[in-house]
Amino acid sequence: MSELVVIGFDSQQEADRVLTELRRLQTEYLIDLEDAVVAIRQPDGKVQLKQSVNLTGMGAASGGASGVFWGTLLGLLFLAPLAGLVIGGLAGAGAGAISGSMIDYGIDDAFAKSVAETLKPDSSALFVLVRKAQPEKVLTELSRFRGRVLRSSLSPQQEAKLQAALSETSAGRQNVPTH
Repeated sequence: MSELVVIGFDSQQEADRVLTELRRLQTEYLIDLEDAVVAIRQPDGKVQLKQSVNLTGMGAASGGASGVFWGTLLGLLFLAPLAGLVIGGLAGAGAGAISGSMIDYGIDDAFAKSVAETLKPDSSALFVLVRKAQPEKVLTELSRFRGRVLRSSLSPQQEAKLQAALSETSAGRQNVPTH
């Protein structure tokens, strides 16, 4: 089961920086992210959400691939494989784009927006769904950033460790507790 963690930051750019770091850690197999959303509260109070997964594009790509397959297959049956490939690819991409734009995978946009509206202007929040992680190594890397845990489905002990890592200053770093 995935864990939801929402971290607030005092600048608009910090949530993006932390997400970039988490993606780097993901390439090192230290964390497995299911979904992530960066919410930015503009100085005028407006909220901007940035999804980490483009569902419309992903749906178009997968729909296009299956459309090409089925179009080619049907085209072979009716002795027009090239026409089947083109028509099937276009139809599949269109259907995939529509279905991708209609589903909300992972972190609910309405939830992210409602939490982001509680942020002070000119700040940001990072919403992550974590499948699994190596907590000690991830906490060590996250201790370079300053933030506060706004919401989480972590145990109280895990949440306290995360908050401690995010509260450290680079000048007076403490050891991150591992248990």
